[in-house]
Amino acid sequence: MTTELWTIGDFARESGLTPTALRLYDDLGLLRPVEVDASSGYRRYAPEQLAQARLVATLRLVGMPLARIEEVLGASPAAAARLVRAYWLQVERDTASRRDIVSALVDQLESEEPPMTTSTDTLRAEIGTSHRTGSRAAQQDALIARPGLVAVADGFGERADLASAVLAAFASGGLDDAVAVVASDIAASLPDAPRSGTTLTAVTVTGTTASVTHVGDGRVWLVRGREVRQVTHDHTVVAGLLESGQLTVDEARSHPHRNLLNRALVPGDAPDELEVGLEPGDRLVLTTDGIHTVVEDLPALLVSPAPAQRIADEVAKAVAAAGEPDNHTIVVVDLS
Repeated sequence: MTTELWTIGDFARESGLTPTALRLYDDLGLLRPVEVDASSGYRRYAPEQLAQARLVATLRLVGMPLARIEEVLGASPAAAARLVRAYWLQVERDTASRRDIVSALVDQLESEEPPMTTSTDTLRAEIGTSHRTGSRAAQQDALIARPGLVAVADGFGERADLASAVLAAFASGGLDDAVAVVASDIAASLPDAPRSGTTLTAVTVTGTTASVTHVGDGRVWLVRGREVRQVTHDHTVVAGLLESGQLTVDEARSHPHRNLLNRALVPGDAPDELEVGLEPGDRLVLTTDGIHTVVEDLPALLVSPAPAQRIADEVAKAVAAAGEPDNHTIVVVDLS
C-alpha cells in the first residue's frame, strides 16, 4: 500500500510549522522531503515525518547547534535522549561560568557611571489608545494612559483582573506594590503552581527622560522621524534565540512555542529598567503581544503623521483584519 504524500502546505498545517521553515530545514539537511517534483520543484512529505519535523523545531527552540541536531536525528530514541541531556548539561555549565563574568562586568560598569543630570523641561503629551478583547472570552490585558505614566500588562491564567490590579498598584505605589499583588496571588495558589500571572511594561516620563520598567513580552517602541526602534526586549524563549541568530525571523514568527514566556512579574525577579532620552516630535508606543505578533507591518503604521488616536485605531483595524486571535492593547504617546 502506497502512503499518500502531503504537499508542503498540508504538511506545514499538520506540523504547526510554516512552509518557509520547512524549506529552511530542507536546505540545512535536517528534514528532507520524500519527493521533489523535477519540473515544478514542489516538495512532498510523508505523514510519518511529522514527529521528526516537530523534533527539529523543538531542538531549534532550545538552541541546539545544527551538527548536534543531526546527531540526535540519526540516533535511536534512547541515544537521542542521552544526547539531548548531555547538550543541556553543558549549556547549564556554560551559563554558570558566564554568570560570574557578567557579575564582575556589571560591578565595573556601575562604578564608572557618572552622576545623572535630568532636564526640567516638560514635554506635552497627546495620547491615543485602543483596548480590545479580540477572540478571547475575557479581557486580561490592562492599560494606564495618563500624562507622565503609560503602561500595559497582559495577564494569563485563571484571574482575569490580575493585570489591571497590578497596574493600579504600580500607579499608586510603584514596582514593590505591583509585585506584592502578584505575591499575594501566588500565595493563594498551590505551591510552585501559580494559577495566574502577568507581564508589565510601563513608561514614566519626567522632563525629557522616559524611565522604562519591563518584564514579559509587551513592547515599547520609540518613533523618531521615519525610524522605529524597539526599546524593550521580549522575554520569551524564541526572542532570545532570534537575537542570537539561532532562529530565523520566520521560524520565530511561526514557532508553535513563540509565546512561551521565560520571565513574568514575580517576586525575586527584577524587571528590566532603562532610560530613554526624549525629544519634541518623538512618539512612544506601547503594545501587548496581541498587536505585534499579528501585525507584520506595524512599523509602517507607527510612522504615519496621523494623530495619536488615529494611529491606535488604525493599528486595531489591522489586528481585526488579521483575525484578532488575542486581547490586544496599544498606547500611542505623541510628544511636543
